Amino acid sequence: MTSPAVIRRYRSGDRAALDDICIRTAHNGLDARPVYADPAILPAIFAQPYAELEPDLAFVLDDGQGRAVGYILGVADTPRFAAEFRAKWLPLVADRYPEGSAAPGTPDELMIRLLHDPERMIVPELAAYPAHLHIDLLPEWQGRGHGRELMRTLLAALRDRGVPAVHLVMATANVPARAFYDRLGFREVAVPDLGPVACLGRTTGDLDRL
Repeated sequence: MTSPAVIRRYRSGDRAALDDICIRTAHNGLDARPVYADPAILPAIFAQPYAELEPDLAFVLDDGQGRAVGYILGVADTPRFAAEFRAKWLPLVADRYPEGSAAPGTPDELMIRLLHDPERMIVPELAAYPAHLHIDLLPEWQGRGHGRELMRTLLAALRDRGVPAVHLVMATANVPARAFYDRLGFREVAVPDLGPVACLGRTTGDLDRL
């Protein structure tokens, strides 16, 4: 008999699965491997540092056999996380992904530019939403309510820490993701000059409505 999927805290043994989930969902919700020469740059920005720097806010969906098939990763204080990213995380990966001097011309170069600019996460218009998050599930695990439960888990953990609200940044082209966030009570926060992304925010209360 197959064990049911469960949400649990991230463990160090989940790192390869975390990377895989990130890469296979990073291109507007689709597999990023055809887009990037080295898709490992993606979890180096959007997954690994969260699990390493704020493990108490890293949760995975376990398929019931010990394999992570989805995750939600959060930080309680975005400016503090940006500072720790530069001081503690960037030195571990900068040699593998050295910063270029020219304007980025490829998807990989654009990601490397983001890697070396953690201060981009500090946006004045988002000050009322000090936490932020990333959530991803493998396609075959979507549409079953697991994303909602992952979100509930993280929001409860943030609420218990006294964090009033959380934000996320998403590609506007990812229409299914936007519908998911809208259903969970996220609303767009006006931030100028965002380009092809949108910022959404939500309080950590009213979890019974999730």
